[in-house]
Amino acid sequence: MMAVSSGCKDGSKVVMDNGKYVRYTPEQVEALERVYHECPKPTSLRRQQLIRDCPILSNIEPKQIKVWFQNRRCREKQRKEASRLQAVNRKLTAMNKLLMEENERLQKQVSQLVYQNTFFRQHTQNGTVATTDTSCESVVTSGQQHPPRDASPAGLLSIAEETLAEFLSKATGTAVEWVQMPGMKPGPDSIGIVAISHGCPGVAARACALVSLEPARVAEILKDRLSWYRDCRTLDVLNVMSTGNGGGTIELLYMQLYAPTTLAPGRDFWLLRYTSLLEDGSLVVCERSLNNTQNGPTMPPVQHFVRADVLPSGYLIRPCEGGGSIIHIVDHMVLEPWSVPEVLRPLYESSMLLAQRTTMAALRHLRQISQEVSQPSVTGWGRRPTALRALSQRLSKGFNEAVNGFTDDGWSMLESDGIDDITLLVNSSPSKMMGVNLGYNNGFPSMTSSVLCAKASMLLQNVPPAILLRFLREHRSEWADTSIDAYSAAAIKAGPCTLPGARAGGFGGQVILPLAQTIEHEEFMEVIKLENMGYYRDDMTMPGDIFLLQLCSGVDEHAVGTSAELIFAPIDASFSDDAPILSSGFRIIPLDSCTDAASPNRTLDLASALEVGSAGNKAGGGANSGHSGNTKSVMTIAFQFAFEVHLQDSIATMARQYVRSIVASVQRVSLALSPSHFGSQNAFQLPHGIPHFGSQNAFQLPHVIPEAQTLARWICNSYRFYLGVELLKCEGSESILKSLWHHSDAVLCCSLKALPVFTFANQAGLDMLETTLVALQDITLEKIFDDNGKKSLCSEFPQIMQQGFMCMQGGICLSSMGRAITYERAVAWKVLNEEESAHCICFMFINWSFV
Repeated sequence: MMAVSSGCKDGSKVVMDNGKYVRYTPEQVEALERVYHECPKPTSLRRQQLIRDCPILSNIEPKQIKVWFQNRRCREKQRKEASRLQAVNRKLTAMNKLLMEENERLQKQVSQLVYQNTFFRQHTQNGTVATTDTSCESVVTSGQQHPPRDASPAGLLSIAEETLAEFLSKATGTAVEWVQMPGMKPGPDSIGIVAISHGCPGVAARACALVSLEPARVAEILKDRLSWYRDCRTLDVLNVMSTGNGGGTIELLYMQLYAPTTLAPGRDFWLLRYTSLLEDGSLVVCERSLNNTQNGPTMPPVQHFVRADVLPSGYLIRPCEGGGSIIHIVDHMVLEPWSVPEVLRPLYESSMLLAQRTTMAALRHLRQISQEVSQPSVTGWGRRPTALRALSQRLSKGFNEAVNGFTDDGWSMLESDGIDDITLLVNSSPSKMMGVNLGYNNGFPSMTSSVLCAKASMLLQNVPPAILLRFLREHRSEWADTSIDAYSAAAIKAGPCTLPGARAGGFGGQVILPLAQTIEHEEFMEVIKLENMGYYRDDMTMPGDIFLLQLCSGVDEHAVGTSAELIFAPIDASFSDDAPILSSGFRIIPLDSCTDAASPNRTLDLASALEVGSAGNKAGGGANSGHSGNTKSVMTIAFQFAFEVHLQDSIATMARQYVRSIVASVQRVSLALSPSHFGSQNAFQLPHGIPHFGSQNAFQLPHVIPEAQTLARWICNSYRFYLGVELLKCEGSESILKSLWHHSDAVLCCSLKALPVFTFANQAGLDMLETTLVALQDITLEKIFDDNGKKSLCSEFPQIMQQGFMCMQGGICLSSMGRAITYERAVAWKVLNEEESAHCICFMFINWSFV
């Protein structure tokens, strides 16, 4: 093969050097480059055509042209790799600088703590305790202890400069004792260095990170808090003034934050924000509350909000060599936890929750935009990242509005039916809330519309939020009513519908269609297709399929203390940007993991403050209340319905019943998912609402399934009959079921239908499939095998029915959540009943584990 060098400027034709090298003229190189940009890898026909079309290339052989393109592709690949390595090197250099600075700051913090420890020890030995010097950098005051501040322009400038100094001491100094947030490991590919406060007033979080955006752009994005902070309802700039010293600006802001649950009021803030440029070129945006000022503008208390404080916080944005920025973020707030029930106070006393919902949300938003700018062709949020982000914001905002139900958005409360477990709100002018006009122009008459919201909060005991949310996402049929789904979709598509006249066909199942996900996969958007709903009304016909736009976050069970959300809304198949969105869904926030430090004064019985269920039964309590390591979380449920005004009473009755049924379903599933459920003394008493084995409706099979003890005996007897060995080592029939349930290998039974479905599994089997006894019926046998496993199973399944058993080599199967599972080997055998006829097929997966 000939090697080709770059073209030279002094030749007018191809020059051969000892038959090894071909030199091209600049004109020939230019012609080849034009073709290369159009087609980097031309075929032989394309190369021959190139020689015919370009006379200056007529004396070059096609083989030499082929070699030129090979070398050109190689140089392009080397150039891209060199560019990538240079970018990685710049990133590592900047990260190394950031880590060195952080190490230096931590050394100062350690030295200061050692000094304070020695100081207090000496005074303790002397029997006297001296007051800590308030001038020490480690002391952070809340700002409430100062006398009233002068809010004139000169006074505001003084406050701004003081805020800047205090913020910088927190961002880069030791004014706050920062401890690394659990589960957050710094590194070049991590979100950043995240820390939470220890022993300071209020809640505080700090983060340092690298972003591939210029400082001015970073400041612009972060100041637009409504675009990324999901808890922010409003951010109004009331006044702007220039400081006259280097182009700094002072802004007076009013901000409102949503409450995370129905059991707490929102928070609002009266703020001063100071933007300035430091001498080293760093850009600073810092802010603090202005509650204690005089001689200036003030913001009176607002109904339904609790005035909270922002202590000196903000963003330090430093330009990075080679482009990009190094950013330091500090969020420090006093959220007035006294204003909420004691059960919810961990949500307002948790620096970890502040870090997750505010500080890390800012970093993730910056990283998302940075990727969209640097790699616009990379999939993730697709070709319309801005539009999809706007849709996710609308979904989240709609859910927050439903949970809070502010009167200035048009919401008013309906009277209770005597049981205060469900709260009903109605909005007769929902256009502002939904961000669109609810008039319909698709052939149906535009009618006066209203929106009703049914919402509730409940306490969950010992259930990981991520596990529960994944179950609700994967098994919608366990809690959703198909007729309500159809009604809600019809209300969005074709105008308000009359529920009493609605009829629903059979539910054909759901199909999850991935739409977009964020760079770190902590949040994803998808379209849920509910198939074959068969909904129609006397005066209209609706398509058989219904589509829901769904936003899901917090499904990573390994994330520490992360809240989980599942928010959805019916959409039209056209998926237009201005379509009305009525958000409904679930939010689960862990309470125990939010607590930064144990409080001896905190009440342990959290169930006393929350009531759920149709009978007003208190959540929690029971056998699991005193379980060691018991975790608690609060779930908020909100569902919205569009309707005609004259149907308000019937819709209210329907909404109450529907949400109560959802609450009951969630309670039932939570008990089934609780890790301690089967470890209790009543291990084999199924939770209320789960069908027992003797039930006609057990697992929705057409024939009667025997009692669990009988089925366990059949499984063991059949195993001994076909394989000649004992499956379990136990004595007496009373212990067979218990031994089978706790067997270390996964044991699963499936029906003998044409499409076998699972009917029973022991605890290991449920863990392997990541499901419960309730949802086991939804899983078919072929669903858990990959393509090779399906082929093997189809070819060898007749052997099981004829020979009675089959041994399979190790392989890979899938859980109901899509996770890959490896197993060392598997055994399948036919389970015979008392009449020695085949009842089901039993599988045992030996030494299985998640990949």
